Amino acid sequence: MDRKEKNKLKKYLLLQRDLGFEEFYLPESSRPAGKITVKRLGIDRFSEAESLFQLETTIKRCKRCPLGKTRTKFVFGVGNPDADIVFIGEAPGRDEDLQGIPFVGRAGKLLDKMLAEIGLNRNDVYIANILKCRPPENRDPESEEVDECLPYLIKQIKLIKPKVICSLGRVAAQRILQTTMSLGAMRGRWFDYHGIKFMVTYHPAAILRTNSYMAGALQDLRRLAKTVNSMENGSK
Repeated sequence: MDRKEKNKLKKYLLLQRDLGFEEFYLPESSRPAGKITVKRLGIDRFSEAESLFQLETTIKRCKRCPLGKTRTKFVFGVGNPDADIVFIGEAPGRDEDLQGIPFVGRAGKLLDKMLAEIGLNRNDVYIANILKCRPPENRDPESEEVDECLPYLIKQIKLIKPKVICSLGRVAAQRILQTTMSLGAMRGRWFDYHGIKFMVTYHPAAILRTNSYMAGALQDLRRLAKTVNSMENGSK
């Protein structure tokens, strides 16, 4: 790891510390994928929120990156605030931007069907994105946007305390795990994110483009559900 990469990692770890984490976990072979340059003032502004409602109230008018000026609605997240499973995508699309709710377009309808396949619905899980605002033309999130928005998601995870996180797609996984690993390399294995089991599967939008991905995605979700059930039974 060269000096530049070490500086990126240092910034990332300092951010985790400031958000209240005492231990830091990175998957094997992972490397920081982008710089974390959140201003201390921005962290202090919401770090003491004690509920998702308080957090949303505090950050919903955020204009820390240019997307705050172009969005229609701030897309915070939706679902069970005590969920065992958190699903994370990369950013809102057109329908999400209009309604202020994640995964409500075609990809969202497909996600609902996939959840039904494992006996769940939106009231059982929590769904959010890396970004809270829609990037123009649904392009991939830029590093500067993620730098400002990722701490909000980290705080959501900390408040929910899920048993398992499932990344929907490569982009979200790479940003959260701070890795450059491919989707193929990440699928089929568990990562550890601050003591939370973390898995990666296909984004529903990718399945809409390539239907053959559906079988693998359902396999991933069944494995996820089985793991959560075993964790629940083990705690009894």
